[in-house]
Amino acid sequence: MKENPLKLTNAFTVDVEDYFQVSAFEKHIQHRDWSYLPCRIEPNIVRILALLDEKNVKATFFTLGWIAERYPHLVREIVQNGHELASHGYEHIRVTQQTQAEFDQDIRRTKSLLEDISGVAVLGYRAASYSINRTCLWAHAALYEAGYHYSSSIYPIYHDLYGIPDAPRFAYYPLNNKKFVEIPITTTDIFGYRLPCGGGGYFRLFPYWLSRWAINCVNQQDVKPALFYFHPWELDPEQPRPHGLSAKTQFRHYLNLHLTESRLRKLLTDFNWGRMDQIFLT
Repeated sequence: MKENPLKLTNAFTVDVEDYFQVSAFEKHIQHRDWSYLPCRIEPNIVRILALLDEKNVKATFFTLGWIAERYPHLVREIVQNGHELASHGYEHIRVTQQTQAEFDQDIRRTKSLLEDISGVAVLGYRAASYSINRTCLWAHAALYEAGYHYSSSIYPIYHDLYGIPDAPRFAYYPLNNKKFVEIPITTTDIFGYRLPCGGGGYFRLFPYWLSRWAINCVNQQDVKPALFYFHPWELDPEQPRPHGLSAKTQFRHYLNLHLTESRLRKLLTDFNWGRMDQIFLT
């Protein structure tokens, strides 16, 4: 039963990348080797599209250019099913690992590629591993100048790999104009602590009831839409496992993969969901 009397629509998003492209694996799998690894993105995207169709939900797919170039039919299918297509950069390189010139080239190249394949405008961007931090806030201006209307690249929490802990919890205008908006990943406050409740590994780590409670708090107490994300590989417990991963990386990546789909079904039933552009740009 839905506990959202205000009937707020939350944003449901998918980061379209394969298991071997995650930042945590970059010391073990080189980008030059990606083409030789077994891709599992296609069946996982098909499963996601079927699940969203079953629940009558439209979502936003932040898609790697590398994936789009190799699976253009998936990009077209995403758009044909009424979902928003957005950019996740070309090759999942964190903003903090790029110069401003390299970043500018990446975001323009990926936007053009996605638009050429899909025939629709690409308005949104999400940085690899939420890697816009205080050292690279210049990225917002670069995105605006490249024609993007919004970014969803900041996680307002403490984390060893990303985050701006004191960033705003909800959508804000980093360039002091209303033509470009940053939409942070969702958190809720518990006794002054920001609890991540926007998906990803935390959704697999926490029991479902806690995620559900936290999103309800955002909807009912903050009276704001929540933003949720996950990756196609999180539906895939049978994915190949690279050798040499640390215990922490293994824990974060593989924890409760077998529970993701059943939890997503509950989530899609318990709340109202929609596309980023239709929630935040209208």
